[in-house]
Amino acid sequence: MVSDSDLIPDAKLWNNGRGIDLESWIAMNGNYDLAVGYSLLFWPEFVEIDDYVLRQGSTEANLREWEKRGGGRKAIEAVINHIHIADIHYGASVSEVQLRHLGRALQAIYQQKLAADYPERAFEVHFNDEPGLDSIDYELTFFQVPTVIE
Repeated sequence: MVSDSDLIPDAKLWNNGRGIDLESWIAMNGNYDLAVGYSLLFWPEFVEIDDYVLRQGSTEANLREWEKRGGGRKAIEAVINHIHIADIHYGASVSEVQLRHLGRALQAIYQQKLAADYPERAFEVHFNDEPGLDSIDYELTFFQVPTVIE
């Protein structure tokens, strides 16, 4: 089990080394711009373009470029929808423990949000939760999978 101090090492440095709880740490370090920004990542919006389900901000022009390159719908959705966890904060120091924790959390969130927004469709939400990867290789993506009609 990963401890809070493994996830946020800075919190244990506060209070002359005695540490503070994570809610207090957030209150001291965060701001509402970040909170709103994170809410858009952690409870995402999606757009539909020609029956593709894509992350908010995706464009028809970008979709058409990927279609020109070939590949099936699943592959196109997967590449357009992918997120490198390490790119959430460009160039910031991050541990594997943090990357994997965020990836697992985002995977669960995206599964729930896609199911809530598109109950008639099925999705695969993939996060490569393997130890020892390069930071940039921790990715989250999703794509539609065919549903079986009985």
